[in-house]
Amino acid sequence: MLGQLDFAPLDEAITIDALTLDPYPIYKRLRAEAPVLRVKSVGRTLLTKAADTKHVKDNPALFSSNDPKTPMQPAFRAHTLMRKDGPEHVSERMAMNASFMPKAIKEHWGPLYERLAEDYIGRLPRGETVDIFKALCGPIAARILAHILGIPEATDEEMQRWSQTLMDGAGNFGWRPEPFARTDVANDEMDRHFDAMVERHRAERGPSAFAIMLNAERPIPMSQIYSNIKIAIGGGINEPRDALATIIFGLLTEPEQFEEVKRQGAWSAAFEEGVRWVAPIQASSRLVTEDTEIRGYRIPKGDTVMTIQASANHDEELFEHPERYDVFRAKNPHQAFGSGPHHCAGAHIARRTVGQIILPLLFERFPNMTLPDPDVVQWRGFGFRGPINLPVRLA
Repeated sequence: MLGQLDFAPLDEAITIDALTLDPYPIYKRLRAEAPVLRVKSVGRTLLTKAADTKHVKDNPALFSSNDPKTPMQPAFRAHTLMRKDGPEHVSERMAMNASFMPKAIKEHWGPLYERLAEDYIGRLPRGETVDIFKALCGPIAARILAHILGIPEATDEEMQRWSQTLMDGAGNFGWRPEPFARTDVANDEMDRHFDAMVERHRAERGPSAFAIMLNAERPIPMSQIYSNIKIAIGGGINEPRDALATIIFGLLTEPEQFEEVKRQGAWSAAFEEGVRWVAPIQASSRLVTEDTEIRGYRIPKGDTVMTIQASANHDEELFEHPERYDVFRAKNPHQAFGSGPHHCAGAHIARRTVGQIILPLLFERFPNMTLPDPDVVQWRGFGFRGPINLPVRLA
């Protein structure tokens, strides 16, 4: 009987700052000692084992995305599709999915990706040390996404600032007021920019997500069109940006693997291992809709569980030496793109742009790139994670 089960233990020591700075040692301990743990600072029950995170993601009726306690709603000033389930979620997701599918990538976006990669990589100064995170990873992710969404007039700087501001707000589990003040400013800026694009997209009917949503036979409300674009700006820059930077770091700190990847052209495998090793989207929340149990603990209706896919991707039951970047591991059943109905809509784009275009072109141009001092690279993020600087020598 569920009523006879104990609640999961409560931790009052783990802080959001500790999870932001270096969560992996914490997750390793939790997987071994407390894989189901209520963490006071986060206000959620953390799940750190791969089987549990997948179970939750694959059962939306029991574990709903409609978490009323999420900071995503004030950050986006909307009830976004990321917090909806069932037909409502499907309707809004499908409204723009046509722009993100493999057919659209092949027919419309592939040549553009290649031109943009040539342009942005061509700007990098050979023989110099540059912060490639700022010089390439962020700007190219922003430019590619601006075209797919149908807002190419937005500058790289605007796109990156909007994305980071939204993600800082969506990950503001401590409910500090400053991140929400910044998201209010960003939302106003985005709304004005979108307003200016509406008539053009109605007239031109292009392949962008904005145009497809506007000109649908039965369009979703304009407020949700804007919300969808904002969701894509948030995750659609951070995810490929952080994946690219993580993979570059991984390859440059594993020189034998780096040489073998170049020899085999194993760029897609390098991509999949990078998003496993440091998942760009580290954690997701789900609302428990009925009393249930996980690993013998009572999880009551109304509780919020947090699936830590960052930890699931390091689960020792699935991965040998999970803390190591290893392109050639035998199996890689990572959960970096989620599971179930909310599987990341941008996964195809990230795999194509980063894994098949940018990485091979970058290392064709700079086959002897080095990382002079790995210790200067800083990593940040609890909900979303990656390096925030990456000084490399281009050669």
